[in-house]
Amino acid sequence: MKSKQNVIWFAAAAATLLFAGCAPNHEMFLEKSAGFWAGLWHGLIVIITFVISLFTDKVAVYEVNNSGSWYDFGFILGILISVGHGKVQHSMQKKWTCKAKKEKEWEEIGKQVEEKVRIGIKNWLDDTENKDREWEEIGKKIEERIKRELRNWTERS
Repeated sequence: MKSKQNVIWFAAAAATLLFAGCAPNHEMFLEKSAGFWAGLWHGLIVIITFVISLFTDKVAVYEVNNSGSWYDFGFILGILISVGHGKVQHSMQKKWTCKAKKEKEWEEIGKQVEEKVRIGIKNWLDDTENKDREWEEIGKKIEERIKRELRNWTERS
């Protein structure tokens, strides 16, 4: 058990030293400015370089001598890959789950509405005898309403 812990600690220390060797503010960027790939790498190791930069001035989080927009793009992309991917994936997964639930609910509502409309149309068609009488009553009511509105309109004018 202790040997496994020792191996893990040794691997972590070796990885930290390896990452620190490629961290921003390194001597290799004095001659040549850092580009996209360096920005991507610096974004990927941003947590490690941040912790190391708390204890030493020789390591920085961001390389000042860079090529500009491409370095910035790589740096942000690296940060998103190393730090932000969990939240993005969780929110996307949550949205897809919510969307699937809403679609399922709408399908159920659609089926219920369709069934009610089908029953209503069937009942309406079966009730052909009362249909003619109902339409006559509706027609009379509409005619009376129109006459009343016309009288009111002429009286106001």
